[in-house]
Amino acid sequence: MIFEILQIVTEEVNTYFGSNTVSLENIANIEQEGEGDTSGVILTLLNMKEEYTLKNHSNNQISGTEVNYRNPKINLNLYVLFSANNATYSESLKSISKVIEYFQGKRVFTRENTTFLREGELSGVNNFRFLVDLFTPSFEELNYIWGTLGGKQYPSAIYKVSLIEIERDTTLKKGTVISGISNDLNSN
Repeated sequence: MIFEILQIVTEEVNTYFGSNTVSLENIANIEQEGEGDTSGVILTLLNMKEEYTLKNHSNNQISGTEVNYRNPKINLNLYVLFSANNATYSESLKSISKVIEYFQGKRVFTRENTTFLREGELSGVNNFRFLVDLFTPSFEELNYIWGTLGGKQYPSAIYKVSLIEIERDTTLKKGTVISGISNDLNSN
């Protein structure tokens, strides 16, 4: 589901740009790959973190008189980096500004308000809802991020993509619904 969500974000921002300006790549490998034209905006997954506050919800499904017990869903927050790697610094700044402008206008993504290619890799995406918020790290954190990515800093913006639900379709055990309580105690 992580790839699918990032691909949806890429397609949505590209639609706003009116071209295939945004690509889903690892910014740390851009200069090493040497593949063709790497100019434009690059979307990179920086980190992911589980949302612990939603971990304690049970995940039981009742159908008729049968109960299916499952492990709780995993809710993730993804931290993504949009980096502009254009021919000039001023064009890179304009690209990042346009990315920020897009997410200022749309921060909630659902199946109903999002257009994406449902063929091929994204055909299994049926239902989704996630939020995208600007994340501003401290100067120290930003230094660590770019140091980890290779040291060369590009104009960029970091976003937190919240509450990605991941659930495997596996039942741990099955049971029956409790339909009544019997009061047949012997007092011997």
